[in-house]
Amino acid sequence: MKELKLEVVIKEVTPGELSESDRNLVDRAIAATHNSYSRYSHFAVGAAVLLANGEIVIGANQENAAFPSGLCAERTAVFAAQANYPDQPIVTLALAARNANGLMPNPVSPCGACRQVILEVEDRYKKAVRIILYGTRRIYICHSIKDLLPLSFVDADMK
Repeated sequence: MKELKLEVVIKEVTPGELSESDRNLVDRAIAATHNSYSRYSHFAVGAAVLLANGEIVIGANQENAAFPSGLCAERTAVFAAQANYPDQPIVTLALAARNANGLMPNPVSPCGACRQVILEVEDRYKKAVRIILYGTRRIYICHSIKDLLPLSFVDADMK
């Protein structure tokens, strides 16, 4: 038997340590939480993606009484970016969330489906998508979605 050791490096910073451009992207994700339709969970999530051309596209979670019909903030932002700017890779994705008490103190991480969608974007453009997970106390920065999905499955795995 062979044991594999996977190493993931995630940078932890405070809000004051963000660069101006990262802060701007996080602010857009925070603002996007107000576009959330989350009447069932009362958990509003906002995402902002920075494209290679400098455009920023936002998304917010959208719930539905038929629960599988909703969509996460990350996927609304990624799909909107890909639909409107299909030739532009995503450089960075920022994510923020709030509940009835306000913004979350600790970072919230993408669900498995969102991780897979972001991975597909990385694979499509052959370029890492930097991830910023915002919390009021701490922020996690990942170099690539592969840091959150180390054993990934992409198109090449089906050949």
